[in-house]
Amino acid sequence: MKTSTNIVLGILAGLLLAGVLWVVASPPRGEPVALLPPPTQAPLSVYVTGAVLHQGVYDLPQGSRVEDAVEAAGGFLPIADKEHVNLAAALEDGEQVIVPRLEFSNSGADLDRVNINTAAAEELDALPGIGPSLAQQIVDYRRQYGSFRKIDDIMGVPGIGPATFDRIKDLITTGY
Repeated sequence: MKTSTNIVLGILAGLLLAGVLWVVASPPRGEPVALLPPPTQAPLSVYVTGAVLHQGVYDLPQGSRVEDAVEAAGGFLPIADKEHVNLAAALEDGEQVIVPRLEFSNSGADLDRVNINTAAAEELDALPGIGPSLAQQIVDYRRQYGSFRKIDDIMGVPGIGPATFDRIKDLITTGY
C-alpha cells in the first residue's frame, strides 16, 4: 500500500508541477495597462511692463510671484519705484505686471539715476543695452578723456549710438 500511495503522490506532484509550468509559460491574456505620466500644469503667461530691463510676455510656472516675473524681465531699472511693487503677490494667467517709475522733481532728479562719471562697470552694466564689455568701455573712456560734462557726451564711447542713448538717457546723470 505504501508504494501505491507514493505513486499517487508522485502523479499529483507531477500534475501540480506541469500546471505551474503551463501557467508560467503561457502568453499573457488581455491588453496591457499603459501608465500615463502625471498631468503637468500649463504655465502662466504674464505681461511685464514699466521700469524693467526687458518688457514682454513671459511664461512662468504655476504658483509664481511678481518677484519671479520681474526677475524674468531682467530685473528693475534704476528708476523703478520698487516701494510700490508687491513682490510677494501671486500671479494669475493673463495678468499684467506694471513696475512704476519713480517720480522725479527738479530738485532730486538725479538721486536714483546712474552717475556715468562715478559708476563702477557693474552699475553701468545694469543699464538697458549696456553689457559688461560696453560698461568697461565707458569706464575706460572716462579714465582716458575725463568726466562727461553732459549725458549725451556718452555717445562718444564707441558702441553707444542714438538708439542706445535713447534707452538710457532717463536713467543716467553726470552729477553736474
